[in-house]
Amino acid sequence: MQAETKRDVGGFVRRLSHCVSVRDDEDLFQSGLINSLLALQLVLFVEHRFHVSVEGTDLELSNFCSIDAITEFVERKRR
Repeated sequence: MQAETKRDVGGFVRRLSHCVSVRDDEDLFQSGLINSLLALQLVLFVEHRFHVSVEGTDLELSNFCSIDAITEFVERKRR
């Protein structure tokens, strides 16, 4: 299940950022691939695609800074 989550998150990030090569551990904000407007789209994608609720306390950079971090966040929320 985690591999599927990572694939879906990675695909969305690559489409959203218009960047074909994004490493799974690459910091999306530090690299400039994702800005605050795109971050909102990313949060909405996570909620709708994975049927999880992103609460205000979840909106920490550490949960959304990379494909790996987003995948781990989704898997934690699903438990």
